[in-house]
Amino acid sequence: MTELDGRPETPGEFLLQPVGVARATGDPEVMVIQVHEQFADALLGIEQQTHLLVLYWMHALRPEVRNLLQSHPRGDTTRPLRGVFALHSPMRPNPIGVTRVELMGVEGTRIHVRGLDAFDGSPIIDIKSG
Repeated sequence: MTELDGRPETPGEFLLQPVGVARATGDPEVMVIQVHEQFADALLGIEQQTHLLVLYWMHALRPEVRNLLQSHPRGDTTRPLRGVFALHSPMRPNPIGVTRVELMGVEGTRIHVRGLDAFDGSPIIDIKSG
């Protein structure tokens, strides 16, 4: 418990369980989020949304890049270094991506979206109304 508010301490590490996986389609602007079956009930009413916020793990990022804590904005070395928390850089200790996408349709546990900037096979961490 913390001394300030009586709540448990924040764990030093924790485990994330993906709720699905991003899949490429024939259209480079459109992806399918394949939600894992055990989370199917969480899709109730999602078709009423026009946009979603999708959080995903940037799984293709090399481990050595995750150790970089400073970078030049957009890789432009003429600009001064900044900390990754002050940038929209994929290089970060926890490579979590977030994108607001257009919901195009839902077929069972398959969500069709436009604008997801994840790679094929990226684990989906969470989906929120957006």
